Amino acid sequence: MSYSELIKDFSRIRDYMREFFVYGFKSREEIDIKSARSYDNERRRIESWLSEYMSFHQDTNGKNVFISVDSRRVTHNPLYQAWKAKSFTKNDITLHFWLMDILSPDKTLSLTEILDTIDSEYISFFLKSEPIDESTIRKKLKEYVDLGLIAAEKRGKQLVYKLPADKLNLQSWKDATCFFAETDPLGVIGSFLQDKLKSLPEYYAFKHNYLLFAPDSGIVLDLLAAINVHKRVELEIIDNSHKVNKRRIILPLKIFISAQSGRQYVAGCNTRTKRFKFFRLDSVLKIKPLDRADDFESYIELLNGYRKHLWGVASGSDGHIEHLEMVLVIEAYERHIIGRLEREKRCGAVERIDDTRWRFSADVYDAQEMLPWLRTFTGRIESLSCTNKSVEERFWGDLAVLAELYGGDGDVV
Repeated sequence: MSYSELIKDFSRIRDYMREFFVYGFKSREEIDIKSARSYDNERRRIESWLSEYMSFHQDTNGKNVFISVDSRRVTHNPLYQAWKAKSFTKNDITLHFWLMDILSPDKTLSLTEILDTIDSEYISFFLKSEPIDESTIRKKLKEYVDLGLIAAEKRGKQLVYKLPADKLNLQSWKDATCFFAETDPLGVIGSFLQDKLKSLPEYYAFKHNYLLFAPDSGIVLDLLAAINVHKRVELEIIDNSHKVNKRRIILPLKIFISAQSGRQYVAGCNTRTKRFKFFRLDSVLKIKPLDRADDFESYIELLNGYRKHLWGVASGSDGHIEHLEMVLVIEAYERHIIGRLEREKRCGAVERIDDTRWRFSADVYDAQEMLPWLRTFTGRIESLSCTNKSVEERFWGDLAVLAELYGGDGDVV
C-alpha cells in the first residue's frame, strides 16, 4: 500500500508522537510499536505536518528522529496538526459538499427530499456518477447531526434536516479563542476555531508552554465525559517495563495537571477497595466506559479528604503520613521569597519564627516528591528534617556531591 498522509486510527499516531516527542532517543530499530515499514510511514506522515520541528542525531545505535520545539517561540501549538488529518472515502467527501450545498438554515428537508435533490440536481450532471445508497446518506446525516453540523427535528412522523443557524461572531472571540487554544487541556477545539478566522494574534507568548497535552486531548475528553455522567471506566495502559498493556477499572474523579512539567494525570478510585491511584494520561491507550456509580459525590468527598496530605500524585503504598520541616533564612529585602512560599506551599504551612527566619512544614504521603521543590531554596535553608530519614539523607547527600563537584566546602545550604 502506498504512503498516505491521511489517518484512520489516531491512537497509532499518538504512539509515534509519544516516541518522537516524549522520548526522542530511540532509533528506527528500537521503536517496536509496529513493523519498520509502519515506522517509516508514520514518521513521514508526522514530518508532513511538523517538518520544521523535526530533528535527528546520529549515534552508534543509528539515526534518532525527534520533535524539537522551543515552546517560548511558538504562538500556536503545532502538535494540533495531528488532529486535522483524517481519512475519508470518495463518497464521504462527495456527500459532504452535496449536503452542505443542499441544506440551509431557513428550510427543512426530509431524507426523501434530499435523495430526490441529489438524483436530479447532482448525479444527473455527471455521466459516470453512480447512485449513492439511501442507507449511506441516512448514516451520513446521523453522523453530522451527532457532530452538530446538521440540525434534525420531527415533522409529523419523519425527521427533517437543516443547517443550524450560526449567530456567533467568531471574530469578536478571536483573542479568547487563541488564548484557550494554548492553555486548555482541550485547546484543540480552539485550534479548529482558529482555522475559521481570517487572521490570528501573534502576541501571546508563554514562559512555560507545555505543548505535549495536544495528542492526549481525546483521552481527556473521554475522561471528562465519564466524570460528567459519573461512570466507571476501563483504562488500557502502556506498561513499558514489562512490554505489555495493562487494564485497570477505576471511577475517574478529577484531572490533575503538573505546574512544573505539564504532565496530566487522572485521579481514579477503585470502588471495591476505596483506594486512589493516579494514571499519567500519555500512558493511557484506550478508555472504555462502564456502569454508572450512583454514590459519585461520596467519592469526591473522599478525594477532597485524601488531597489534604497530597503533595503531587504519589501516596506511597500504605498511606502513611510523613512530616517534613524546613527553616529558611530570608532577609528583609527578599519579601518575594515569602510570597513564593505562600503561593507554592500546597498542603503545607508557613510560619514566621523571627525577623529573618521562617518555617515551612507539611504532612504528606510521600516527602520524596518534595525534593525538587526543596532544592530551589538552596542557599537559604538553615535546617531540614523529615520523619522519613531517607529524604534527609538524599537531600544532604545530593548537596554534598554538588559542593564537591563545584569545589565548595559542602556547609552552605
